[in-house]
Amino acid sequence: MQIWQGRLEKIDDYRWCIPKSYMPGMRVPGVIYADKNLLESIERDRAPQQVANAAHFPGIVKYSLAMPDIHWGYGLPIGGVVATDIEDGGVITPGGVGYDINCGVRLVKTNLTEKEIKPRIKDLVTALYNHVPAGLGSEGKIRVDVNEERKILTNGAKWAVSKGFGTKEDLECTEENGQMQGADPSKVSDRAYQRGKKQSGTLGSGNHFIEIQLVDEIYDEKCAEIFNIEKGQITIMIHSGSRGFGHQICDEYSKGMIGVLSKYGISVPDRQLACAPVRSPEGQAYIGAMKCAANYAWNNRQCLMHLVREVFEKFFNRSSKDLGMDLIYDVAHNIAKFEKYNIDEKEKLLCVHRKGATRAFPPGHPDLPSKYKEIGQPVIIPGDMGRHSFLLVGTQKAEETFFSTCHGAGRLMSRKAAISACRGRSISGELAEKGISVMAAGRGTLAEEAPEAYKNVTEVVHVVHEAGISKRVARMRPLCVLKG
Repeated sequence: MQIWQGRLEKIDDYRWCIPKSYMPGMRVPGVIYADKNLLESIERDRAPQQVANAAHFPGIVKYSLAMPDIHWGYGLPIGGVVATDIEDGGVITPGGVGYDINCGVRLVKTNLTEKEIKPRIKDLVTALYNHVPAGLGSEGKIRVDVNEERKILTNGAKWAVSKGFGTKEDLECTEENGQMQGADPSKVSDRAYQRGKKQSGTLGSGNHFIEIQLVDEIYDEKCAEIFNIEKGQITIMIHSGSRGFGHQICDEYSKGMIGVLSKYGISVPDRQLACAPVRSPEGQAYIGAMKCAANYAWNNRQCLMHLVREVFEKFFNRSSKDLGMDLIYDVAHNIAKFEKYNIDEKEKLLCVHRKGATRAFPPGHPDLPSKYKEIGQPVIIPGDMGRHSFLLVGTQKAEETFFSTCHGAGRLMSRKAAISACRGRSISGELAEKGISVMAAGRGTLAEEAPEAYKNVTEVVHVVHEAGISKRVARMRPLCVLKG
């Protein structure tokens, strides 16, 4: 790809503006959160063009946003945030949510230490590999009929807990309590049902993972104490989404909305940004299906956590309760939400698209669990499999981003380019030299997901911390990784 040729105006050290004058039809400016070092790779990826394209949406308010992990995606860039005013013709777009609807991550604490786990780490990752279905097209042990699948689509993670795959405390520490209200299974195609019925409790492929980590740095003692984590402690991170079910929904509705543009007189510079007014029948149909996929994903991660707990219980011959395997939080980072904000001194109900971006509610927000009200929403930012991950909290300043922050490191290379760059190398061997054991279900997965294919997550997190839209609490170092 050629470098982006547009003009970025510096707002401050961590924000850059694409002016409305860049492109005819832009309704608002674009704002990219990055430092000068990250900006070079962002411009080379041409993702700023997608930020500018999104500024054409009817009903868009304030600006089209991008987080420092931004990179080229389908329609909206990954790392993009867009909010539209529902009462002012605001639209919803499948390209602003993404193919893996409610791809997200959850962080589980334990009371284990590195000393207890390090000598047995290779056996532990093998046990996870043997018990947790992973890889492209993987099928789970949890099989359901159509009627039961509809219950998953409406009840989300609550379905899993009702079947004994978790506790009510897990739900309290899950965004939306693991269930998005208003899901409409009648808006889901037979093909999506077919793809989803065998994939509950499966990790999937690509960048999805289960990672066992060591907390090696605490930045905020007060928040860490409330999270009940400390330096030297073992945590577990689970990253997965709605699998083929969500992919099918996005594919069908993205194509279907192309024909809707002319019906509502909507003009966007990229067909991948096909959209419909939130209040339209087409918009409501997609929202009903999207919520089904979101609930499917929360159920999936709940089931995955149950499988991980089973492995740890058998491996250490102790109950998960005795092991202290409590859920810190589960966050979505490919979703559209309906949230109220003050826009021009008026309260507005907005449709907030977060694609490769994480919600970051501040202290005191009414939607937070009571135990996190004092400190703000937990924000979980995974890195690549060779570098650190981070735990942060949301801030009041993040209101300027519709309470959003980054979701990960962000890719530097396409999967094809990463495979080419890693030809002839042993990525697993290189990671082993760093003390990281890794197993992958898919051929070529380790090359596609090599650390050099991603930005340095430490730099990405530095930007959102310094910009004040989320605050660092702890850093975790990988000890072993199971990849799809």
